[in-house]
Amino acid sequence: MPKLKSNRGAAKRFEILKSGKIKRKKACHSHILTSKTTKRKRNLRHDTFIDARDEKQIRRLLPYG
Repeated sequence: MPKLKSNRGAAKRFEILKSGKIKRKKACHSHILTSKTTKRKRNLRHDTFIDARDEKQIRRLLPYG
């Protein structure tokens, strides 16, 4: 059986940790930053984890994670 291909877009956006959780960046931190408050921009810097409802779909895109 041939090797499965990872979805390259998903591979660039998500990271599977040793604990099994999937890490992602927060959205809305790339442009139109002048209208956002400093507090909001500061909180967008940090990574977060994907929701449990999306986990099955993301794992399907990253078969060897």
